[in-house]
Amino acid sequence: MKIDRKIVFGLFLIALVIPTIVFGSDTESPTNHMNLGEILPLWSCIPFGFMLLSIALFPLLAPNFWHHHFGKISFFWAASFAIPGLVIFRGIALYEILHIIIIDYIPFIILLWSLYTVSGGILLRGTLVGTPVVNTCMLLIGTLLASWMGTTGAAMLMIRPFLRANSHRKNRTFMVVFFIFLIANIGGALTPLGDPPLFLGFLHGVPFFWTLNIAPHMVLAAGILLVCYFFMDSYHYRREKPSPINLNEKVPFGIEGKHNFLFIAAIVISVLISGIVDWGKISIFGVHTSVQDLVRNGLLLLIGTLSIVTTNITVYEENNFSWAPIIEVAYLFIGIFITMIPCLLILKAGGKGALAFFINSVHHPSQYFWSTGIFSGFLDNAPTYLTFLNTALGNFYSSLPEKQAISRLIAENPLYLEAISAGSVFFGACSYIGNAPNFMVRSIAEEAGTPMPSFFGYILKYTLLILIPVFVVVTFIFF
Repeated sequence: MKIDRKIVFGLFLIALVIPTIVFGSDTESPTNHMNLGEILPLWSCIPFGFMLLSIALFPLLAPNFWHHHFGKISFFWAASFAIPGLVIFRGIALYEILHIIIIDYIPFIILLWSLYTVSGGILLRGTLVGTPVVNTCMLLIGTLLASWMGTTGAAMLMIRPFLRANSHRKNRTFMVVFFIFLIANIGGALTPLGDPPLFLGFLHGVPFFWTLNIAPHMVLAAGILLVCYFFMDSYHYRREKPSPINLNEKVPFGIEGKHNFLFIAAIVISVLISGIVDWGKISIFGVHTSVQDLVRNGLLLLIGTLSIVTTNITVYEENNFSWAPIIEVAYLFIGIFITMIPCLLILKAGGKGALAFFINSVHHPSQYFWSTGIFSGFLDNAPTYLTFLNTALGNFYSSLPEKQAISRLIAENPLYLEAISAGSVFFGACSYIGNAPNFMVRSIAEEAGTPMPSFFGYILKYTLLILIPVFVVVTFIFF
């Protein structure tokens, strides 16, 4: 890895942020205009469907074309929604596009970039052999870490040692899939630090430690998956019969780049503080964003840059560090985020949108669990969480202020909030785009030589056969 590529991509990220600050305007958001979510038809989500189909089919049918042009394909589908939207709805559509870029996409990429960069500067040395017991223990450790440093942080920290420990194994695909299930998703259910929807709930009045109420749900789901993983790994291990490690070649355990753990802690603290303090708002191209969010973005860029500057280049080289995974995620997710706009707006419109027939039919805790989960598996789980939380509050306490209604919901009908919280976190594992680290883990694994299933292959082989039965068990026991 060459240092100039780090600088180039760092400048690319900074370039996303600086213009919005320098050229920010004081234009008000179009809150007094029509609500797009109430008038958009379901077919407006077609570009999003084609974006997902492109991710699913192009790598299989035209891998070389996809490898060289995935960014252009992503921008094409983004334009297929953005251009007609701007022509028909003009300023309102422009506001929604700028809103999702400034509020969601830029912070998303900056957070991923900082964690990816910092975790890439941590090198775990030592002869760690990927046996079924060792692998299961690594998955367990990562699952426990996810709730306290975020699913993205835990996934970025653990994925390279996990892949390195299993470099001698032939069948590694299922290992990475279970890694996504456990560390990148289900493990983040215990605290608001674990996953964005829980953090959003915390900001709206859910007590910080209330999420420990879904610890039994997480323990059950993670426990079943860990047991399944152990037996699958044991089966493949016996079939492969990997060569024993030469005792004379064993490398003692050690960690290089240990100072990067401080940078990871700084990232977690920056994210936490940005959700607690209130330093006012600023208008950027008519989109109101919090000053503390801009400060957080700047801190994350600074932390990632300091990590690069203070970490020995040999650590990155021995980690086989490459910018390819983060660049792929940046290009693909701009298309995903923009084509996702009509889907999110329709969902947010609730009973007044094209999905009213579905949302109005959600009443039982099990329905909240599956409804929140299904949408979270393919859309942004944070607004999905808020949509169904507001649906529950409207059903029970429509006349009360939000924070008072949430307190009453927790006291009188906690099962509904448990269902919404667990669904938004657990089901993120259902697809590569269900949660921020999923696609990143896939890209890192493929970069390291581990073949990964296609978009639909992941869903058909693993989500439907392994994950969904686990969620059925969770439903029958808790909801």
